[in-house]
Amino acid sequence: MLKIKRNFKKNSHLFIITTLGFAMFLFLTNIIFKIEIIHSSKEIRNILKQELNKNGIKEYAIKKNYNEINKIKDKILNKYKNKIEWLEIENLGTKYIVKVEERKIPKINESNSPRNIVAKKSGVLKKVIAEKGDIVKDMDDYVNKGDLIITGDLIFNNELKGKVRAKGKVYAEIWYVTKTEYPLVIKQEIKTGKSQKIYTIKFLNKSIEFTFNKFKTKKTKRKTLFKHQFLPLSINKEYQEETKILEEVLTYEEALTKAKTETINEIKRKLNKDEYIIRSNYLKSTVNNSTIIVEMFFAVYEDITDFIETG
Repeated sequence: MLKIKRNFKKNSHLFIITTLGFAMFLFLTNIIFKIEIIHSSKEIRNILKQELNKNGIKEYAIKKNYNEINKIKDKILNKYKNKIEWLEIENLGTKYIVKVEERKIPKINESNSPRNIVAKKSGVLKKVIAEKGDIVKDMDDYVNKGDLIITGDLIFNNELKGKVRAKGKVYAEIWYVTKTEYPLVIKQEIKTGKSQKIYTIKFLNKSIEFTFNKFKTKKTKRKTLFKHQFLPLSINKEYQEETKILEEVLTYEEALTKAKTETINEIKRKLNKDEYIIRSNYLKSTVNNSTIIVEMFFAVYEDITDFIETG
C-alpha cells in the first residue's frame, strides 16, 4: 500500500491530466458542433433553423435525448402543418442532420383552361378515376413522376378535336425504405408532486437559489423581477416542480419491436384517409452508441394526382 501511495503521489499529475482529458472528451462528445438542414428551399431552411434554435437545438449546445427530439419534431410539425410534410432529426456524432419534406397543398384553381393529370410520384398504378378526360395508362403499369395518366386532349380519328380540363384521381403503390433510430435506454422525466416557490439570482449561466430544499431535477416557470441594463444579472421568482428520472433499459428485441411500431405509426400519420399501408417488411438493424437503427420497406397505397396546364 505504501508503494502504491508513493507511486500515486509521484504520478499524481498524470492521473489528474488523464482524468481531466477523459472528462473533457466526454463533455465534447455530448456537444453539437454542426447542424445540417437538407432542403432546397431557403425559406424552409430558415424556418427550421429558427425553430430548432428556439428549442435548444443549435451549435455548441448539449445533445438532446431521444424523447426531447421527438417532442421538438412534433411541436414543429404541428406549428407548420401547411408547410412541412415530414421531419427527421438524425444525430451523427457531434452533428445533427435535419431532413425535411415540404408539404405542397394544391391551389384551388377555378380556371377552365385545359389541363392533363400526371403522376406526382413514381409507382405502380392501382386505381384511376377519370371524371373528365381519357385514361392513357393501364392498371399495374409502372409510371414515373410526371408521366401522363389522364389526358384532356379530345382525339378523334387520330386528330386533335379539342381540349378539356381533365378531372380525376390517381392512386398508386409507392415504395419507401425508412431508417429509424430508437434508444436501448429510455429516460423519462416525471413529476413527484412536490413543488415550491423561491427567489433566485442569476448571473451569466449561474443561478443562486434561496432555499434549503434544492430539487435535483425539476421543471421551472420563471418570472423576472429585475434585470440589469448592462450586466448579465437578474433577480427572479420561480415556481419549481420536482421531477425524477425513470430509466428503462430495453433488450435488443424490445427496442427492435418498438422501433418497428414507431416507424409504422410515423408512416400512417403522413397518410390521408383514403391512403393506407399495403405491406411492410423488416430489412435490417444495427446498434450504434446505445441506439438501434432499423431499416424497413413499405409499399403504400397513395394518391399521386398532379396537374399540368396545357392551354
